[in-house]
Amino acid sequence: MAAASDDALAKIAGDVVASTDPGRAMKAWREKLGIRQVMLARALRMSPSVLSDYESGRRPSPGVQFVRKYVQALVKLDEGEGRVVSKLVSSEKDEAILSIGEFQTPVDASRILKAVDARVLVGDETSIKLYGYSVVDSIKTIYALSGYDFYRIFGATTERALIFTKVGMGRSPLVAIRVSQLKPRVVVIHGPNEVDPLAIDLAKREGIVLALSGAASEADLIAALAAVEKSIKS
Repeated sequence: MAAASDDALAKIAGDVVASTDPGRAMKAWREKLGIRQVMLARALRMSPSVLSDYESGRRPSPGVQFVRKYVQALVKLDEGEGRVVSKLVSSEKDEAILSIGEFQTPVDASRILKAVDARVLVGDETSIKLYGYSVVDSIKTIYALSGYDFYRIFGATTERALIFTKVGMGRSPLVAIRVSQLKPRVVVIHGPNEVDPLAIDLAKREGIVLALSGAASEADLIAALAAVEKSIKS
């Protein structure tokens, strides 16, 4: 299948496996895509009643192999109906990246951190110069962006501040960065009052400055960064 289909497979399978009710999650995706149960059952070479048992939870929780076959059949049927799921995944990719800015001249990291009311948790930002920033929705980034798509958030350079919003405790963004080949100079998380010790440890290991933003809202944070970018251009 094409790359967009692979993204769709990964997203739907991830949602199902992570759900506390996999059967209901599978059914929700089938209905969202407008695929009739009888059509999917035929593609899976099983009776509609058996498929209904899986979706309703009347049968034991489906294993990974069944989920994989279910999702593959679902995406294949969807492709025949106009690639709706690919459009859904593409839309989430676009929504994951909230704002990207590039600086014409380098900016002190401390200025960026001050703009977003951030407190440094790990590292020394005093000698760091940044050439841009990226603000991303942490939940949508982790679920919707994978592989080379993740690298889009780095814009023109890795010498930038990567800012995650809607963060729980800060662990997931640092884990995602750790497994990536590209590393930002500064990571700012927005949302939690406290940060997971693992996130702090990962930042230390990667040599990344980690800071916690106290900005009142996501909109305020983005506006503050845009103001810095505008002041440099003027």
